Amino acid sequence: MKIDTSPDMQATPATGQGSTLHLRILATSDVHANLMPYDYFLDRDERPFGLARLATLIRAARNEAPNCLLLDNGDMLQGTPISDMLEDADDAIHPVISAMNHLQYDAAGLGNHEFNFGLDWLRRKVRDARFPYVCANLSPREGAPASAAAFWSPSHLLDRTFTAIDGGRHALRIGIVSVMPPQVTTWDRTHLEGRIESADMVEATRREAAKLRAGGADLVILLAHTGIEEGAPHPGMENAAIPLARLGDIDAMVMGHVHSVFPSSDFAGLHEVDLERGTIAGTPAVMPGYRGSHLGLLDLDLVLRGERWEVLAGRGSAWPVAAGNRATVESDSALRKHLAPAHNATLRRTRASLGEADGPLHTYLSLIGYNPAERLIARVQRAALSRELAGGPFDGVPILSSVAPFRAGGRSGPGAFTDVPAGPLALRHAADLYAFPNTLVGLAISGADLREWLESAAILFNTVQPGAQDAPLRAPDIPPHVFEIVDGVTYEIDLSQPPRRSLSGQLVDARAHRIANLRHEGRPVRDADRFILATNNYRAAGSGPFAAAHPAEVVHEGQTWIRDLLAQHLSAHRPVTPDTSRIWRFLPMPGTTAILSTGPGFAQVCPRPDTPPIEPLGIDQDGFLRLRLAL
Repeated sequence: MKIDTSPDMQATPATGQGSTLHLRILATSDVHANLMPYDYFLDRDERPFGLARLATLIRAARNEAPNCLLLDNGDMLQGTPISDMLEDADDAIHPVISAMNHLQYDAAGLGNHEFNFGLDWLRRKVRDARFPYVCANLSPREGAPASAAAFWSPSHLLDRTFTAIDGGRHALRIGIVSVMPPQVTTWDRTHLEGRIESADMVEATRREAAKLRAGGADLVILLAHTGIEEGAPHPGMENAAIPLARLGDIDAMVMGHVHSVFPSSDFAGLHEVDLERGTIAGTPAVMPGYRGSHLGLLDLDLVLRGERWEVLAGRGSAWPVAAGNRATVESDSALRKHLAPAHNATLRRTRASLGEADGPLHTYLSLIGYNPAERLIARVQRAALSRELAGGPFDGVPILSSVAPFRAGGRSGPGAFTDVPAGPLALRHAADLYAFPNTLVGLAISGADLREWLESAAILFNTVQPGAQDAPLRAPDIPPHVFEIVDGVTYEIDLSQPPRRSLSGQLVDARAHRIANLRHEGRPVRDADRFILATNNYRAAGSGPFAAAHPAEVVHEGQTWIRDLLAQHLSAHRPVTPDTSRIWRFLPMPGTTAILSTGPGFAQVCPRPDTPPIEPLGIDQDGFLRLRLAL
């Protein structure tokens, strides 16, 4: 239903149009278990984001508007030690669910990361929710075991009584429908294959919204765990917000998944996007950032026509909890008190002693060839895979190990870098080094496959013309975690070449070859050479520019989290010595310089003499330290 989105949002009773009321929808998305404003990796309080800060805004927004709903748009349950590492009994309430119950959420959509721990885990954790979970485009596969039965509904009708502007009390029936990228069945194939199937988001929403209308819904709110992408719509889109907004039965939409903010200048100039009014294709819309950085608001003015309420006007907006890196909203004391037992238990867990490092492990220079943090993880992966393959048909095949710098800035900000100092190690350091619940996978690959893997990783960088001065090094639309390094070979990256693939994995330039001088044990790698590649289940399932591995390529699928393998290694090897030798570098470009943005914490880390020539240039407006790199 396309509605009026004029700037005058103060609904007033109109002659012959019946009663009017104002409805405010509060929305969170991609909080990723950032409940407290606490950095469990650095053991430091007062981070400028988190649900505890959002709780203060939620209270303020409710005080301003008596008619409110509070909804979550997915990716809430996973992402920090309080959710991923807290050792609790199966019957204990999940801290995130406990916090959402405390804040009285009305409904929630599922995000793709909700499935990272498997269906059985998710079923156990959401059973304590005092609100419904919905998802319209995921369903049990035909013939799947009983354990795959859905514990969410495709949509949900909320019956609420609200106060009109004239003071009268009125019943409203509000339909909630939710969708997520259908690629989730690939990303979490280990957990979902043979059990859950996915469908196109637009078609699922169209179908379910029509059912909600037939069921008496006065309005339909879409929780769309998806981002904004221009271009012709096509089946299976990952970021389908624009075609979703065009659907006639949708009155308002919450977006997410891509960790952006809407409305914001990030989307200036896009067709069908109105940033002043906060609409897409005429539909009020909002995307509330991530980690609890913003509270999304959809303000709708409704009018009673006959026996049904209709949306007269609406807009989307996003309230921040910080300005830059400085928090402007205090944490809610009641939620902090409510979460104190889980928070304190997490601190006891993360502070548990593991071992010792005789040198720093950080990711400040991971994008220019200094990779001690990733190389430690690579060593752990290779050793674990070697043990698993010993004595089998792949024993003796060279094992390579691929790792990404999970925390290396980008949209996560200048504080999002791994920074493990020399000295005693605790479990929080293992979580800092490996922040995701991934498991080990071994792939049988060829030399040609290896080259394509590295080409996919190298799309992180901009194309730099020889002789350029202070060229931006990193492509801003590519997240740093795309950049995999492969330990066990040496190679160079030619920045004068354009990227070979797009972020979605499409071949965009078949003539482009950024990877040069690829060698194994000093010998050039040939296309027919055979290797075993140690990686993780997320990457092996296909993500970003990386193609999904064929089942025949998979020689090992582990069950233990790589972070736990890392913790075992740190405990068994005291001290751990960081490997600072270089396995890759940029192909030399004399007279050329580029700019890398890194965390200001780099100033406290003394780089080893074999790092590339770099010159600090100061802190930029976003809080990053700018470094000039001589190529």
